[in-house]
Amino acid sequence: MTKQVKVGNVAIGGGARVSIQSMTNTLTSDYGATLAQTKALAAAGAELVRVSVPDKESVVSLGKLVKNSPVPIIADIHYDYRLALASIEAGAHKIRVNPANLGAQGVKEVAKLAAERKIPVRVGINAGSLEGARSARALAELALDAARVFEDAGLTELVLAVKCSDVRRTVEAYRELHKISDYPLHIGLTEAGTAAKGAIRSAVAAGALLLDGIGDTLRVSLAGDPVKEVAVARDILRSVGLRAGADVIACPTCARTQIPVEELAETVESVLRDVDFDIKVAVMGCAVNGIGESRGADLGVCGGKDKSLLFMRGKPYKTVDNSEIAEELKKMIEVYRG
Repeated sequence: MTKQVKVGNVAIGGGARVSIQSMTNTLTSDYGATLAQTKALAAAGAELVRVSVPDKESVVSLGKLVKNSPVPIIADIHYDYRLALASIEAGAHKIRVNPANLGAQGVKEVAKLAAERKIPVRVGINAGSLEGARSARALAELALDAARVFEDAGLTELVLAVKCSDVRRTVEAYRELHKISDYPLHIGLTEAGTAAKGAIRSAVAAGALLLDGIGDTLRVSLAGDPVKEVAVARDILRSVGLRAGADVIACPTCARTQIPVEELAETVESVLRDVDFDIKVAVMGCAVNGIGESRGADLGVCGGKDKSLLFMRGKPYKTVDNSEIAEELKKMIEVYRG
């Protein structure tokens, strides 16, 4: 089991559940826009939100943001260690830095102040910023070396990361880091890509690690609206059994299909997006792919030409007009939950 650090009221590592985080893409100096996006991320399920702090104006905004955000705020710093110090003074719940960019004296000062204020720091390696090819083991050792710089300066409240844009290399590097360190790990695939392909690549990388018991906090890095990152992260954690929620399964459709399976399944997914208990719902296009094929589902629908059969716990429940399927499934969910 990894060590545990506290970021505001969120525990990372030490047996705590894997937390979901994302990062705003607004100008942090624009307080109103950044607070609005932070609230949107929190409403979507983010438990930690990171903001970039590239200048003094952003530090001023950060100070107001940490007082009004519904979730802990992480300040992301590059190059200027003084911005890290100012962010700690402004109340940031955690700092993210790359030690190689701060200079030896900068690292010491950040570590000293963070230790005094009990503010955790994420340190690690981004393979894209390194010169030359590095093996997975070498990347892991570089991350641990970075941690030791902070340890030597008096800070042990650390979270490590070793991110790559390549799926296999990312998984191998984190596996190596997990072998040689007991610090909590921030996992994810950096520069994953657009919403569709990036989600797939992130799911493969993060899913492989989480199934191995590796990873304490997760960010899915997608181009575009960061709220989409949170939805993907939730789905990844649910898929590997680390979060409760709805699992919607659907038949692949064929010439026997009697209902618009894809459309209905997407509607059901939307209805169940915020369900906080485990339930499996099957959307099956015909009688052949009916209760038998989806026997493991808690609720489901077997499509017919005009009417469809709804079932619960493997038994017929009700026959309804196809236009009423979505609404009736909503009611069944409440009955199922009791």
